[in-house]
Amino acid sequence: MMPLTEIDRLKRTVTPAWESPVADQVAAAWGYPAGTAKWWRSSASHVFVLPDPRGKRYLRFVPDAYRDAGAVVPVSVLMHRLAAGGAAVVSPVPTETGGLTATVQTALGTMHAMVVEAAAGQEIDAEDLTDDLAHEWGQALALVHDGAAGIDDGLPDAFAELAEIPDRFAEDPAFVKAAARLADRLARLPRDRSRFGVVHGDFELDNLAWDAGRATAFDFDEAALSWYAADVAYALRDPTGPDGEPDPARRHLVHAFVAGYRGVRALDDADLANLRLFAGAHAACSAVRIARALEWSGTDEPEWRAELRADLTGMAGAQRDLAVSVAERN
Repeated sequence: MMPLTEIDRLKRTVTPAWESPVADQVAAAWGYPAGTAKWWRSSASHVFVLPDPRGKRYLRFVPDAYRDAGAVVPVSVLMHRLAAGGAAVVSPVPTETGGLTATVQTALGTMHAMVVEAAAGQEIDAEDLTDDLAHEWGQALALVHDGAAGIDDGLPDAFAELAEIPDRFAEDPAFVKAAARLADRLARLPRDRSRFGVVHGDFELDNLAWDAGRATAFDFDEAALSWYAADVAYALRDPTGPDGEPDPARRHLVHAFVAGYRGVRALDDADLANLRLFAGAHAACSAVRIARALEWSGTDEPEWRAELRADLTGMAGAQRDLAVSVAERN
């Protein structure tokens, strides 16, 4: 997630018609006239809808200070190659000059951008998930893992945030100790090609669109090099309880997901045994990312930001507690 101050900077440029001169400057790289892009949301990147006679598209851009071109370009290449290979993944739209991304100077500084096609279908909520859909969900993730094998140039290693915890949370020795224990456990895991490679990084239900029972993935902002089982663990956060174990009431969905995944590629019992470890490591990293987003040196902020800050602070606390709980039991 971008810092709340960065989100606020962009939000202040958005008009009552959901337009922004900053988005207009970025969208021009794809030939869109001013006023076309409509603000949708800002989180890991700023996202604007692009109504288009060829089909709805999404403009996504991030400030260079938050994520440079070296982080954005590999994601566009990964998505392009996956889509070209037939994977159910949204495809990047080339700029007017043929690139998959654009670097644009705007009133708010340098932005790195991508335009992607809209995914066919609708999102579904966790409450609407059935065994059949969970099976398809697991199968879809396995197909992404298979299709992405080897498309790893420039992608970061996952769990890098663990190294920040000793300094960032020096006043919380229990969390620092937990992070060290989790990092040590991860360091001992095998990294053979059957278990470690390119992962989506955020294959939750809110990053999938469903059409006729088939899932299409979008939002590859968190793509990285990691254990495939770690990607499974992150995807399954919805049917997972606050202790990192499957929610008993939703355990059948986890089983269906795993069965779907295993119908495409291997996921052995050793991988499954590490799902809780990965859940704890993800939680620790999430606490770091939230802390980054909350950094602010001012004395006043708008109401919406104060409310979001309170929500995120509570979320960070829950993630910290999960990480400590997992570390104590692993």
